[in-house]
Amino acid sequence: MDDTYLTISRTSEGIYKEKMSKFLAFAIPVSSVEDVKKQLEKYQKEYYDARHVCWAYMLGPQRTDFRSNDNGEPSGTAGKPILGQINSAGLTDILIVVVRYFGGIKLGTSGLIVAYREAASEAIAANEIIERQVEDEVHFGFEYPLMNEVMRIVKEEGPTIVSQIFDMDCEMTLRIRRSLMDNLKKRLSKVDGVHFINEE
Repeated sequence: MDDTYLTISRTSEGIYKEKMSKFLAFAIPVSSVEDVKKQLEKYQKEYYDARHVCWAYMLGPQRTDFRSNDNGEPSGTAGKPILGQINSAGLTDILIVVVRYFGGIKLGTSGLIVAYREAASEAIAANEIIERQVEDEVHFGFEYPLMNEVMRIVKEEGPTIVSQIFDMDCEMTLRIRRSLMDNLKKRLSKVDGVHFINEE
């Protein structure tokens, strides 16, 4: 089971020039569609005088949430080549914005595809690609006398403790790498008196 994914560590820039047209590319880390919208607004405001602000994004460890936009360029000549670069690098949680300043000479569809692809590629190349782990959370409750037994499992399995309430009835939320979750749950469920909360 694949529980890691590749993303970028920060915002980076690339530039590509062709026949007087200038393509400024920005690779931006994002984690939600809301993030994407905020970033797009920012770049559209900042480069309001540009002819086109084209973009593509990919979200989520499964890389199933993606979109691209040609922003007035001929269909398939801008957003798709940008998305293609995200795909060929195997990245996710990334938005690439390419701003075009028109130089007066038309590039034709194949010229545009190359320009947007190269600009996006430059922005990725200027960044640092990092591997992240997909993590899941488990929320469970138990009575105070079981504390030592539960804490021993937590110590041995090594999850991140997200929250804990210690009272007569205790509750804990743990986060752990997806591939290790089954084992953690199995061990906890063997402790008589541990019950999982909000389980799907």
